[in-house]
Amino acid sequence: MPELANDLGLSKKIANVKASGIRIFDNKVSTIPGIIKLTLGEPDMNTPEHVKQAAIKSIADNDSHYAPQKGKLELRKAISKYLKKATGIDYDPETEIVVTVGATEAINATLYAITNPGDKIAIPTPVFSLYWPVATLADADYILMNTAKDGFKLTPQKLKETIKENPTVKAVILNYPTNPTGVEYSEDEIRALAKVIEENHLYVITDEIYSTLTYGVKHFSIASLIPERAIYISGLSKSHAMTGYRLGYVAGPAKIMAEIGKVHGLMVTTTTDSSQAAAIEALEHGLDDPEQYRVVYQKRRDYVLKKLAEMGMQAAKPDGAFYIFAKIPAKYGQDDMQFALDLAFKEKVGITPGSAFGPGGEGYVRLSYASSDENLHEAMKRMKKFLQEDE
Repeated sequence: MPELANDLGLSKKIANVKASGIRIFDNKVSTIPGIIKLTLGEPDMNTPEHVKQAAIKSIADNDSHYAPQKGKLELRKAISKYLKKATGIDYDPETEIVVTVGATEAINATLYAITNPGDKIAIPTPVFSLYWPVATLADADYILMNTAKDGFKLTPQKLKETIKENPTVKAVILNYPTNPTGVEYSEDEIRALAKVIEENHLYVITDEIYSTLTYGVKHFSIASLIPERAIYISGLSKSHAMTGYRLGYVAGPAKIMAEIGKVHGLMVTTTTDSSQAAAIEALEHGLDDPEQYRVVYQKRRDYVLKKLAEMGMQAAKPDGAFYIFAKIPAKYGQDDMQFALDLAFKEKVGITPGSAFGPGGEGYVRLSYASSDENLHEAMKRMKKFLQEDE
């Protein structure tokens, strides 16, 4: 390729934003022949058949024109009905819900809509590594709050201290059940955090994409307590194994949603028709679909935890999502990257270094058990062999 004729440079802001550490590592090990990848949060299940047929029918019926910018009204009504059941809040489908291209776009549109230069976003870590780069793109600053010493949960005290030290904090991001730890907050814990958020006049951006995948505990949304301060983000990628459909949504007070809808329209115009048709079917006739996945994931979680314990790898029992966050062997110190690389190249098992998830993730690795039983059994055998040979 020829050089640019008049190279005036590229965006310094973009140049200073690092790509996802999860994807960087996954790309690095994906070229290893025969590797078993437990790196990505990608359900190995298939989308329910009735949901697929709805998408197919949409295409066959020539549903191929621009949908309303905020999403098809039928879908927004289905989301509203679902959220009433899940949170107790009556979100107005006309003014308080926007359908997005996955939860990722919802997070982007939200941060662009609510922040000004100098505003700060408080983010508990370790957590999915999307939030702080997006904050940077939105010209906001961010504070990463290390929760490792508190069982990977944000405590009211930690949040109060952060606010005191950073008076320009505008919003807190919560993701729970949490990626990468699988931690779920109890109702009492959520009530305590909501109190601090309300007293300090903050927004809470609550990413509850894994809320349908909990094990033995009931999910409780912070939006149900402070709906006037909550921006609720979710989607169907995890609940219905629809990652490739790129269907998410965001709900909140009408005044905020008007601005989020504006950003959404400028970013993507609207969401794909066939994906919306599939989502309508999932929400109207498939609310029980996640149960079949939950049963399988819980069985896999218990199996992997048992095998890791037998290997001497410590890991907290996750109450949700489909990840296990495990401490690496002491001989590696905090070098989770080296441990993950050695495991990948020596025994062909791909897991994600915990440092990709921010402060508190160092010295840990994330394993996704959203993989087939066959892959998990073989991966555990290989890990056992690696650890025995590495002693």
